[in-house]
Amino acid sequence: MPKLVDVCEAIRSKNAGPFWITVDLFFKGREEFERYASHKALGTQALAGIYDVDPSMVKHFPVERLHMLKVSYPRRLPQGGIVERDMHGGQQFVRLLDIEL
Repeated sequence: MPKLVDVCEAIRSKNAGPFWITVDLFFKGREEFERYASHKALGTQALAGIYDVDPSMVKHFPVERLHMLKVSYPRRLPQGGIVERDMHGGQQFVRLLDIEL
């Protein structure tokens, strides 16, 4: 089984405002996008479990033209809080690298 890191050219995460994080999955091409963008391992339930958020709050935005999937989910705590460990959300993608597809 390939891992997400094997089928994506780039994977990044970032703030989407003080209350949301966005993860961008840039697949290597059309074939990978069509095969994996709607995979169960990248579905609402799976990602909600990884990030410990309500599944109804996980949003998927496929961008077919760019062979990209954008996933957004709410931060558990607002950006800049006293226990903030990733102010810019730039490390949140790491949890997804080894997902088996």
